[in-house]
Amino acid sequence: MERELTFRIVLERPPAGVDFGLQKGRGSIYEVMQKQRSANGDLSFVFTAGVKDSSKDAPPNVIGSFTQGPPGERFVYIDIGSCAGQTDSAWSRRLKVPLSGITWSMIDRVAGNPREVLETRVAGTGRDGGPTCGTVKPFHGWQVRKMAR
Repeated sequence: MERELTFRIVLERPPAGVDFGLQKGRGSIYEVMQKQRSANGDLSFVFTAGVKDSSKDAPPNVIGSFTQGPPGERFVYIDIGSCAGQTDSAWSRRLKVPLSGITWSMIDRVAGNPREVLETRVAGTGRDGGPTCGTVKPFHGWQVRKMAR
């Protein structure tokens, strides 16, 4: 059996004027979803993914069209600049958001509950002043939060 979860990635204060989008699909065959141009605030990306019910001794296996990587090391990509389809961008990056640290108790709370979401917040601006890219470090994990109305 598979259960559906809702996720929200909040990209905190990315540099202005850059397109960001959630990657759906893998390899060279993918779509950029929820494309947004940064201004002066946070950007938010919401998506659903499944989790395969298995032994509670094993870590959750999050699956779906937005997930990347092998079981136990899954992640989601945020495409940036030209990777998000912004042809005039100086940036061509991707941000790798781990799906690690999600517990079975979090899944039990969020699965099938439209009022709750698994949320992570990540810095939108890197040390070089451009958009954050590569694997999120440090990664503060996922939290159960209320879904905004």
